[in-house]
Amino acid sequence: MKKQIITMALITIFSQFSIIPAFAQSGALSDELAAQADALGEKAINSNLGYEVVRSLTTEVGHRMVGSANDAKGVEWAVNKMKEYGFDRVWTEPVTVPNWHRGPISTARITAPFEHNMAVTALGSSVATPEDGITAEIVQFDEYKDLVDAAPGSLDGKIAYISLRMEDNGLKGYGYAGQGRRNGSVAAAKAGALAIIIRSIGTDDNRTPHTGSMSYQEGVKKIPAAAISNPDADLLDNVLSYGKPVTVSLKLTSHSHDPVTTYNVLGEITGTEEPEKTVVIGAHLDSWDEATGALDDGVGVGIMIATGKHIIDSGIKPKRSIRVLLFAAEEIGLLGAAEYVRAHKEDHKDFDNHILGAEWDSGTGNILSMTPGVGPMALNAVREMGKVLGPYGVAMNAENDAKGQSDMSRLGNAGMPAVNLISDDGYYMDYHHTPNDTLDKVDAEAMKQAVAVYSMFAWMAANMDVDYRK
Repeated sequence: MKKQIITMALITIFSQFSIIPAFAQSGALSDELAAQADALGEKAINSNLGYEVVRSLTTEVGHRMVGSANDAKGVEWAVNKMKEYGFDRVWTEPVTVPNWHRGPISTARITAPFEHNMAVTALGSSVATPEDGITAEIVQFDEYKDLVDAAPGSLDGKIAYISLRMEDNGLKGYGYAGQGRRNGSVAAAKAGALAIIIRSIGTDDNRTPHTGSMSYQEGVKKIPAAAISNPDADLLDNVLSYGKPVTVSLKLTSHSHDPVTTYNVLGEITGTEEPEKTVVIGAHLDSWDEATGALDDGVGVGIMIATGKHIIDSGIKPKRSIRVLLFAAEEIGLLGAAEYVRAHKEDHKDFDNHILGAEWDSGTGNILSMTPGVGPMALNAVREMGKVLGPYGVAMNAENDAKGQSDMSRLGNAGMPAVNLISDDGYYMDYHHTPNDTLDKVDAEAMKQAVAVYSMFAWMAANMDVDYRK
């Protein structure tokens, strides 16, 4: 007994430094289980099912803007697709969300000292301009933090413009540049601005502006907010370089209505031995309205549904349940995920049975690595999974700090162990939140690899005799 206590203590200490001694092999992954995972991977890597699901979604439904008729069509499509594919249980859970519409008009024009039309889009939840629009002088800021420092009243009667270009094609670069999109309207309004325009948060050079969510703050005036395309931001920067006052005319007809109800969609393969315990794999079903949402996040929906279908078709039931969770309202603030956590953690007290989760919200590309976020005693079991995934090009990261990506981070931060499967972002940020987010951008071959990896991961996670919290 004393020897066992010392051994367990050493494993805990070593795992904190990513050092696992030989005696710590978990043995949770049997040869039989590894062989079953390999068989799933082999089938998925040779199947086009994931791509076919995305094609179905983008063709039969199109965009899934929260609160729209297409959002409701998307929910119905997902329920029907999972029933068609033989999930044991398929159901929906309600989510109350804001109801915002872009409106028919989004225009921007440089009116002085030179005249140019600009490609522009309203940011999500933006109020409209006055009916005749706003024409005012532009005040340029290099980045969001400079706008935050603007003195009250310094932008009275002006339009704020953040010119920061997103340079890093990844979450870090997106998060930093995105501060201006998410919070710039509040900073601009505090300084007295009539409106705010930002350079699109994207890495492309197309005249397709990137939309995205933004926020207002109670007690601060709501002002119109828009993004111009990167080439038009370059043009505006060139005009500003002449050192003369620059005026811009902006017109938006975006508006909000009363909140509406949408739904998280869930499909489950019920476990045979511990059905109450669930491995959760997810993606978000909603999208922005200016394209068909193929990359964001139709690919994720396709990967998750195809993963479930391959496991079902294997003819072998998992010991624990596998749940495909298609989140609602991710684009406007992870609202579906927040409601899911509230309902399952606070109301039903079953959140402890969410044993491990992983999500896809990364566009299209091969999975390159896996970062776990599990208890120290479970770490070696996840590393054993990693060895099985290795031949598919998945490396094991040394860190053990994953909380889940996108929506799944809500569950991870609420206490569910998680795994982040990190993909090659590639050209994702060229098309993210633009009218160019369409099916032709999807890499069908990369989807095969992703479906194979998720199928193997979900199967191993549901069948290994491991408490991922410990």
